[in-house]
Amino acid sequence: MMKLTNYGHACWHVEVGGKKLLFDPFITANELAAHIDINQIECDYILITHGHEDHISDVEAIAQRTNAKLISNFEIINWFAAKGIENGHPMNIGGKWKFDFGTVTYFTAQHSSVMPDGASGGNPGSFLVQTEDGNFYHAGDTALMMDMKLIPMLMPLKFALLPIGDNFTMGVDEAIIASDFIECNNIIAMHYDTFGYIVVNQQIAKAKFEAVNKQLTFIEIGESVNI
Repeated sequence: MMKLTNYGHACWHVEVGGKKLLFDPFITANELAAHIDINQIECDYILITHGHEDHISDVEAIAQRTNAKLISNFEIINWFAAKGIENGHPMNIGGKWKFDFGTVTYFTAQHSSVMPDGASGGNPGSFLVQTEDGNFYHAGDTALMMDMKLIPMLMPLKFALLPIGDNFTMGVDEAIIASDFIECNNIIAMHYDTFGYIVVNQQIAKAKFEAVNKQLTFIEIGESVNI
C-alpha cells in the first residue's frame, strides 16, 4: 500500500517502501496551498520533472532542511548543485536506476523546460516508479504523445498522475486517450485550477471519464489517500 498526499498543482507526496518521495514542490507560491506548511513536510527524495518555477520553487528550502536526495535530469541536478544542494542523482531520458524504495525511470514528456534564471533545464521528463507495492506514473507537464504507448511494454501501472488543465499541458479529453495508451484506468488529476488558464469543471471531467468506464479522482490539497 502507498500513501498519496496532494500538495497542489503537480506536487505529490508518496510514502512507499518505508521512504517518502516528494514530486515537483511548488507550494508556498501557490495560493491554493496557502494552508500547507512546507516545514512540516518530510521527505527522503525530491523528484523533479522539469525546470519551470511552478515545479521547483520549494526544492531548495525543503532539500536544505531534510537533506533529501534530488532526482532529475543532468542539467537540473547540476543547477541545484551550483546553489549548494549537492545531494543529487542525475538521470536522462530513458534511463533507470534502482533506489532503496524501488526503480525509477526518467521517461519522456512533451513540454519545455528552463530554470528560473534562464539556464537550461534540459529535456522535460516524467517518472515511472516501480515498487513492491505497485507501479505508478507521474507524467509531469506533457502533451498527449505516442511515447505513452511504450509504458505498458515496460510495466503495468497501479495508478497514474496525469495533468488535465489544458493550455500548458494536455486536457481532459487528451488524458482519456492517454489512459488508453498507458493501459491504466485509475487516473488521479493534477495540474489544474492553479492559474486562470487551467481551471477545469471537475464534475464534467469526472463524467467524461465515467462515460468510458474510467476513474478520474480529484484529491483536495492537503488530503491523503491510501492506494
